[in-house]
Amino acid sequence: MIKLCYLDGAFVSPEEARLPVSDLMIQRGIGVFESISTYDRRALMLTPHLERFLFSAKSSYIASPLGIAEMREVVREGISKLDCELLIKTYLSGGDEFNRVRGFTEPRFFVTFEDLELPPREFYEQGIRLEPIDDYREDPAIKSIDYRKAYALAPHDEHTEILYCPEGEITESAHSSFFVVLNDVLVTAPLTRVLKGTTRQAVLDLAHGDGIEVEERCPLLSELPQCSEAFITGSIKKILPVVRVGSQIIGDGLVGAMTKKLSEAYIEHIREWLE
Repeated sequence: MIKLCYLDGAFVSPEEARLPVSDLMIQRGIGVFESISTYDRRALMLTPHLERFLFSAKSSYIASPLGIAEMREVVREGISKLDCELLIKTYLSGGDEFNRVRGFTEPRFFVTFEDLELPPREFYEQGIRLEPIDDYREDPAIKSIDYRKAYALAPHDEHTEILYCPEGEITESAHSSFFVVLNDVLVTAPLTRVLKGTTRQAVLDLAHGDGIEVEERCPLLSELPQCSEAFITGSIKKILPVVRVGSQIIGDGLVGAMTKKLSEAYIEHIREWLE
């Protein structure tokens, strides 16, 4: 539930926040966004999120009216106004104008602040299932507002999320980075094929620091029977174990040792990433 919005330079209630129907976010689905969670009422990995946000905007030819420092202050002020853990979403819309030379020159920057809802504890204890699809996300380096595929193809079971597997190569899931453990090696798709996940990078740093061998390539659907573990990562879910992909059980169907180890290390280090 959205509790507060920032739009047109001011904090307003959700009921007061409005976009005109002329905005190209509404007309053509033009826009980028970021999802940022809090921990102990501080933003988690705020600067990396905003850097990716501006990269997505630049790659989409959207001219941002604010810099990182100004956006950071908006986020922090919004957090200070609410006494709870939050999911914060920053947006840049396409605005009302498109110039073939300069791009989208009048975007609207707005931010929503809503209650942070974490996955149920049993998901972490029992793992979840992913549903593989022979498809991919357009412009994987950009965090676009277009999640049509994720919604249109989403399974009805709340324990599942779609997993993009174009021609048998596993890239990422609908909202997360995907990892497998194959012969004690941690394998995940390279940044040429997927979004630059902030939690993904944190996990890779933790793995390298612990001496875990890492391979950045697309794991294959055909390799899943040989994988001992799998998990997905994201700003809200952190590290969430995966025990099935489609009908394929991963390992022994239980949360694996490396997944547990990395999850514990992530929580141990999480305060280092608060801003």
